[in-house]
Amino acid sequence: MDGGDATSQAGLPRQLDRAMRVAVALAMLEQQGQWLLQLRDDIPGIAAPGCWGLFGGHLDPGESPEQALRRELLEEIAWMAEDLPFWFRDSNPQRIAHFFRAPLTVPLQALQLLEGQDMVLASLEALGSGQIWSPRLRQLRPLAPSLQCAVNRLRSGPSPTLV
Repeated sequence: MDGGDATSQAGLPRQLDRAMRVAVALAMLEQQGQWLLQLRDDIPGIAAPGCWGLFGGHLDPGESPEQALRRELLEEIAWMAEDLPFWFRDSNPQRIAHFFRAPLTVPLQALQLLEGQDMVLASLEALGSGQIWSPRLRQLRPLAPSLQCAVNRLRSGPSPTLV
């Protein structure tokens, strides 16, 4: 094989395969040892319907991951972060996720939930159970795969809190 027409596992040219993956930017926002979560809508066809995830979303054409995340935070919770340091990137055949980790500098009550069914602050210990209680729905709901990825990264890092 000459390597000039390398293919992905899906049998597509690698450049085309990478271009077809969805790019998302996600915020792991911490406040006093707890992490801000969004309960995703129960809509078939969206990523992780009815699961707890992170605020953020798809990159629009021409947007950097940080620009997309700032836009999404305004659209989803009407909040503008001062600083959004890049944390890590995770890829799989369906998506490329850019994770940012920052402090949540306002009380939960100051946020407006504009997308999703609920939002909560959850401890790393609670996240470790794989499900979080929704006060609005009055039931436990599972973690989205992207949130589980971030939780795994938190657990493998030196400290689960920001300074």
